[in-house]
Amino acid sequence: MLNALARSRIFGRPGVECYCQHDSGAAVIQLQFLINEGALVSALADDTLHLWNLRQKRPAILHSLKFNRERITFCHLPFQSKWLYVGTERGNIHIVNVESFTLSGYVIMWNKAIELSSKSHPGPIVHISDNPMDEGKLLIGFESGTVVLWDLKSKKADYRYTHDEAIHSVAWHHEGKQFICSHSDGTLTIWNVKSPTKPFQTITPHGKQLKDGKKPEPCKPILKVEYKTTRAGEPFIILSGGLSYDTVGRRPCLTVMHGKSTAVLEMDYSIVDFLTLCETPYPNDFQEPYAVVVLLEKDLVLIDLAQNGYPIFENPYPLTIHESPVTCCEYFADCPVDLIPALYSVGARQKRQGYSKKEWPISGGNWGLITQSYPEIIITGHADGSIKFWDASAITLQVLYKLKTAKVFEKSRNKDDRPNTDIVDEDPYAIQIISWCPESRMLCIAGVSAHVIIYRFSKQEVTTEVIPMLEVRLLYEINDIESPDGEQVPPLPTPGTGSNPQSIVPQVKNSPLKQSPGYQIELVIQLVWVSGEPPQQITSLAVNSAYGLVVFGNCNGIAMVDYLQKTVLLNLGTIELYGSNDPYRREPRSPRKSRQPSGGMLTVASCMCGLSNLYSESVKKLRTSYISKSFHDVKDNSFSRSRSSSVTSIDKESREAISALHFCETFTRKNDTSPSPCLWVGTTLGTVLVIVLNLPPGGEQRLLQPVIVSPSGTILRLKGAILRMAFLDTTGSLVPPAHEPWREHNVPEDKDEKDKSKKRRPVSVSPSSSQEISENQYAVICSEKQAKVISLPSQNCLYKQNITETSFVLRGDIVSLSNSICLACFCANGHIMTFSLPSLRPLLDVYYLPLTNMRIARTFCFTNNGQALYLVSPTEIQRLTYSQETCENLQEMLGELFTPVETPEAPNRGFFKGLFGGGAQSLDREELFGESASGKASRSLAQHIPGPGGIEGVKGAASGVVGELARARLALDERGQKLGELEEKTAAMLYSADSFSKHAHEMMLKYKDKKWYQF
Repeated sequence: MLNALARSRIFGRPGVECYCQHDSGAAVIQLQFLINEGALVSALADDTLHLWNLRQKRPAILHSLKFNRERITFCHLPFQSKWLYVGTERGNIHIVNVESFTLSGYVIMWNKAIELSSKSHPGPIVHISDNPMDEGKLLIGFESGTVVLWDLKSKKADYRYTHDEAIHSVAWHHEGKQFICSHSDGTLTIWNVKSPTKPFQTITPHGKQLKDGKKPEPCKPILKVEYKTTRAGEPFIILSGGLSYDTVGRRPCLTVMHGKSTAVLEMDYSIVDFLTLCETPYPNDFQEPYAVVVLLEKDLVLIDLAQNGYPIFENPYPLTIHESPVTCCEYFADCPVDLIPALYSVGARQKRQGYSKKEWPISGGNWGLITQSYPEIIITGHADGSIKFWDASAITLQVLYKLKTAKVFEKSRNKDDRPNTDIVDEDPYAIQIISWCPESRMLCIAGVSAHVIIYRFSKQEVTTEVIPMLEVRLLYEINDIESPDGEQVPPLPTPGTGSNPQSIVPQVKNSPLKQSPGYQIELVIQLVWVSGEPPQQITSLAVNSAYGLVVFGNCNGIAMVDYLQKTVLLNLGTIELYGSNDPYRREPRSPRKSRQPSGGMLTVASCMCGLSNLYSESVKKLRTSYISKSFHDVKDNSFSRSRSSSVTSIDKESREAISALHFCETFTRKNDTSPSPCLWVGTTLGTVLVIVLNLPPGGEQRLLQPVIVSPSGTILRLKGAILRMAFLDTTGSLVPPAHEPWREHNVPEDKDEKDKSKKRRPVSVSPSSSQEISENQYAVICSEKQAKVISLPSQNCLYKQNITETSFVLRGDIVSLSNSICLACFCANGHIMTFSLPSLRPLLDVYYLPLTNMRIARTFCFTNNGQALYLVSPTEIQRLTYSQETCENLQEMLGELFTPVETPEAPNRGFFKGLFGGGAQSLDREELFGESASGKASRSLAQHIPGPGGIEGVKGAASGVVGELARARLALDERGQKLGELEEKTAAMLYSADSFSKHAHEMMLKYKDKKWYQF
């Protein structure tokens, strides 16, 4: 599989996958396997050929050949041949020895191939193939419409076939007597080899047949055609393109013609290439096709040719990660062991019907020896409102379950049913934040339209008559900020006029909703317009299953909801959290007249315009503070969205956004003697505030008595916006938030279970005893500039670390690594840093990746055991590790790409064909293309570049448990290589001696009868 970013992906059996990156960055235009040899040739748009060694777990380049004077357009490597034909833009064909990766002196020049009477250049080479029955005959297709059958031995053209329309591809019939061409006018021409004057047959697969014998109307170009035969029936003609021009808006199609039937298979994306899988590798035998692999722009599809209707195979590869653009992702390592089976069981029921009943036909390679010893799950949120859960326990990803959050809303009337992979401003369902509790399986998401949805996991199907919904009005206006540090807070920029965003706020369905097993809606929370102000996007989100609470905040304030009682507990502006302790001395603004939103007004960018608007493209201008982002600097095409509030430019105000939320059971005030449930709130101005939670008893009382919420008055301050908070006990172990263990809510409980639930207390997985908790705790707080460890309940700062002065932290996570806890940070200057806890000593500082794209900032996240990930492109997730243990095991985790198989027997020629010469004719290519026959190629034509993937590359790969075996095999390989070199040198010396002997004998014969004075 190739793409335009110099990357190649190799797929084998499900679970075997490999990623190859070309350093040049040029697009990959063609790939050629050396069948059953463990090697691959890639041709790039920068006119370079690379030979990849696939016999090692990490493929590496053995040789490269850079063409200097000609552009590569097409390559062909015959089966069981070491000579690669390379066609160029000038119409010439060069021949490369794939063993030494050197050019042969044998060249087919375009002016020798075409007729001498032709006055024009035939165009670039678009096709090269040898006659299936005669390897000495080479079929050459030129773009202009000329096809030449070239005799390699006599070095001249046997036949020339000329057509008016440009050629895109050519394919042979296996008997070598006919070939088929696809043309730019949507036609197929079938030619008899020995009748070059006109085509044997012309077909227009999608052309309208006109009366009176007129030619069909021209169609779109047929970009590729393949001609495959079967013993028992009619041949298959498979083609891409060729649709009629009047089919405007029709999806790309693959057409399968078999006998009199023609099937048109629509694809979701544009077709890049396709390949027919056949039973035999020999081109001169009946092909017996059984499947077609279709590479689309954003997918890979396999079609079963053996079943009626041509169903597709269910794809086991994780290519659907970009089915809709990824807008956020979260990474969870060391999850509960029963979680992946539970997600897989509900995800298996989602599989659509109509797949082929056969197993996935691609079965090469072997799996790695080991996988991670702990379960890993990746969750991706997408622009269309969907959420996908992925099993990441092995090297490759496997989709477990997909959730569509847009189902809760009414469908837009003007929404096209066709999939849209481009993010547009009017996409109201995009996922911004995901909060997930793996132990209780509670899921909470925040969408771009300022909506929050809470989901509960269930294995039972239910029908919800009325979707529970709460509307929250979150708006607070303040006077100008007066900073206590004397720093002026930058105002929000004014982006200009905007349209009325109220028209795209999604509406919750008011009809019954059938919910399949999996995640089912518990509550929908929608922020609404207040006094003509649109709802600001949500900047932080947290859910706690033990308390039954969800909390979220934006640049206006904070709201807390009891999702069990479906009530709003807290709805405060940010300055109200401070009470009388506000260091900025802000006061509520005087009331003003309510205004309706107007599309013609000057508008101000909202305080939270999606995470993609937090940073500009220039690293110098990047800042994560929600109150100082630049609307005009955002140029990234991936998920950029702005909501405008109807505030005039005169009212440029700065707001303090909620940037971090953390439920915990800890000390809220200095004089506390025991921990209690509370919520810690971090803001973009570097303030941490504590809210006390007074929870009623469990069981039925929890549903009847209210939860009492009150600010504690505790205020802590750091430099920069708060990113993450966590708590440690006296032993330095992490104190996770309390949680409820998962149980099935859609099955009635018996009496014993009810009694147990009344007595059930929230679970906290701290290894410490309750006595230790009451003695002391440590709060770890990370901001975009610094980190602090604060002792509780005394609130004394024990340790402080200024993480960066010139840059800022994009992501900070408190994670476990090698039986200890550490703080992992990723900075905008590209550095990954880790610090010990609670002492905050620097452990690691590595320059990894500069922030060149908003996508990286939006998706980078750390998890336990030294793992991290980010979205490296709109279509690919990059996982990385900074754990020594994982690095050591990585070699064993990688699968084997090359597993040699027995090559099938060549087709039997039969007695009469062998007697009368009617079978396949072999060719000694070494005799034709070798240096002794054709001479040396021009040195200026191409430059040979040795690759790093030879013996030295294998040396670096030999590590881990199997290192000794690998080194032993390596020694044998080296010995074999040296013996091979010695044998070659010996042969060269023998050849030199033989030449010298012949030359001396000729000299002796020449001067044998001459006298001394005749010399």
